Amino acid sequence: MNCFFCKGIQVEGTTTHTVDFGKCVIVVRNVPCRKCEQCGETVYTGTIVRHLERIVDSLKNSLTEIAVVNYSDKVA
Repeated sequence: MNCFFCKGIQVEGTTTHTVDFGKCVIVVRNVPCRKCEQCGETVYTGTIVRHLERIVDSLKNSLTEIAVVNYSDKVA
């Protein structure tokens, strides 16, 4: 598959996904993705996006400042 932005080659990999709610920050490490070898742009599948939404929803109301979680530890 080619990158939407630069047309480079995308390869399977992992990335860190960060969400900033103003009052708290959630960092999800080791998220599976396709990453462009040329520009570094990352793409998630629909399944990965749904898991990320669940992880963020489960953590956003229980935090005061920051949380760092491993994606594979939170996937059911």
